[in-house]
Amino acid sequence: MKQKRWPLMVALLCACAVIAIIPLMSIKDSEFGGADGQAEELIGEIAPNYEPWAEPLVEPPGGETESLLFCLQAALGGGVLGYGFGYLRSRQKHSPAEA
Repeated sequence: MKQKRWPLMVALLCACAVIAIIPLMSIKDSEFGGADGQAEELIGEIAPNYEPWAEPLVEPPGGETESLLFCLQAALGGGVLGYGFGYLRSRQKHSPAEA
């Protein structure tokens, strides 16, 4: 990395942290639920007699385990995406120049 760019990188990382922290600090006593719980509640209101036609193969023991699995899935997807972009970039960078 060039020496001149590190202040910009630090400033951008600080801006990202501020953007993530301000909403969490400004909303007091709120519960951040997932879309699955909201969908389940809405289905219960619309059709109270609805019976799910599929059950999960493995039920996680708690909410923390579910969050961990979601984070691992996101990290794996980000790694695959990053590897793909890096591969395409290096292939473009090291390919012979067309005349």
